[in-house]
Amino acid sequence: MTGLPATTTAPGSPLLTWCDDATGDRVDLTAQQLGAWAARSAGLLRDGCGLPPGSRVAVLLPPHWRTAAVLLGAWSVGMAVSFRPRATAGLPVLEPGGDLPYDAVFVTPERLDDWLEDVPEGTHRYLVGTGPGRLDEVPGGWLDWSAEVLRHTDTPPDHASIRPSDPASPDGTSYDEWGSIARELAHQLDLRAGDRLLVDAAEHEQPLKWLLAPLSVGVPVVLCANLDRSRLDARLAAEEITRVL
Repeated sequence: MTGLPATTTAPGSPLLTWCDDATGDRVDLTAQQLGAWAARSAGLLRDGCGLPPGSRVAVLLPPHWRTAAVLLGAWSVGMAVSFRPRATAGLPVLEPGGDLPYDAVFVTPERLDDWLEDVPEGTHRYLVGTGPGRLDEVPGGWLDWSAEVLRHTDTPPDHASIRPSDPASPDGTSYDEWGSIARELAHQLDLRAGDRLLVDAAEHEQPLKWLLAPLSVGVPVVLCANLDRSRLDARLAAEEITRVL
């Protein structure tokens, strides 16, 4: 779980596509490009914030390519990550909370307003926009992730110091355990090499479903916000989709 898996797609083909049918925005990322954004996110936490492995990171973000970069980056440098998706039957939900503050917190501007009382205290606080470009306004005490992350190299971090038994989340769930959960879910979803998965972002906020399970078996993902169901058949054909969530 500390690195991107091998994929059966061609090197130049997208591993993760994010699109928004309401705005027409689209971002296609190959495994190399997604890895580069994850590496920058890792550098932000490790070098920019000075956080050691085992630091507590809260990721309160919706399904998005930037969310993938933050999560994968944090895990790649040994952070203990919690996220707050909508509860999904049978899947773990890591709720930020407790008495200890987080070392870093990531949230969208919209959720900062919605969850103001629930956003945990954090030493380093970042707003992550879901639109193109940088944020127009950033309140005091927060930094714009899209601006700060570009200060860091896209060279992948060395994973040698991270052990499979190290905690990948504040509740103590290890990297190896999360990897097993992701692969088991991929099996339950019948995901296999050669598939291409379309995910309705509004229906599947759980990162295990839209990110970890498919990537654990190298399956490319098309993650769609505001999915236009009236155009679904055309999208399935155009994107060569084999599985839908």
